[in-house]
Amino acid sequence: MEFLLGGVAAVGAVAKADGVLALQKGLVPALWYQLCLNGVRLGTYDFAEKRGWTTNSAGQTSTPKCIVVGALAGCAGTLTGSPFYLVKTHLQSQAADSIAVGYQHAHTGCTSALWKIYQEHGILGLWRGAFGAMPRASIGSASQLLSFSLCKDYVGKYETFAKRPLLNTFVSSMVGGIVVTLCMTPFDVVMTRLYNQGTDVQGRGLLYQGVVDCFIKMWKTEGIHGFFKGFIPNYIRLGPHTVLCFVFWDSLRELRSKFMSRQHMEDGNVETVQT
Repeated sequence: MEFLLGGVAAVGAVAKADGVLALQKGLVPALWYQLCLNGVRLGTYDFAEKRGWTTNSAGQTSTPKCIVVGALAGCAGTLTGSPFYLVKTHLQSQAADSIAVGYQHAHTGCTSALWKIYQEHGILGLWRGAFGAMPRASIGSASQLLSFSLCKDYVGKYETFAKRPLLNTFVSSMVGGIVVTLCMTPFDVVMTRLYNQGTDVQGRGLLYQGVVDCFIKMWKTEGIHGFFKGFIPNYIRLGPHTVLCFVFWDSLRELRSKFMSRQHMEDGNVETVQT
């Protein structure tokens, strides 16, 4: 209940101080980040899935293999889109003086922010915090893809879900959304602090030296509750995101499968006629 009230209060404070549109700050870099992240992540997982790298000898989903493939795919996607996540965090953290928390970067937009960071810290500056995002990416991606795959296999055994693959995907992705939020929220908090902290002239963080240092300092000063700040807003974001992501993913894969089957049939008919 405390998490829910805190989320509602935060929404109200932002809307009152910066306006309703401020609730959509960072939308452009967020969309670019998701394109890079999920394009690479889901593409990598699909590539591995088709080659049987996520199943055992009986053709069933293998938990250890799914964890490894999901984690590696998440890391690859996060590394690809890290500059956009950096800018998204900066823009979303900007607020009116009355409610401002943490370092304020004063960017005016996505493109200008990328250019400013590049000018001040070089190409590597655009990937500041990327390695801090790796643990989050690996755990989040592995937990999401694993829970989705296992749930899909389980409910697929029932006739209702077997005849309605879209319903199966929807239910499985709902479960995946809950699991990934529980696993990722502590890493989201840590990653946000790493990305948003001020830097010295060498581009080093002023508050935290890395992921482990951030975890230790937060544990000492805020306790376990500090790692789950923003849990409800996080679920409101990750829940629908997971559902839509997997529903579209499965739907597009089904369309591609039908297209490829039709293409093979047409090619076979042409060969038959020629013969």
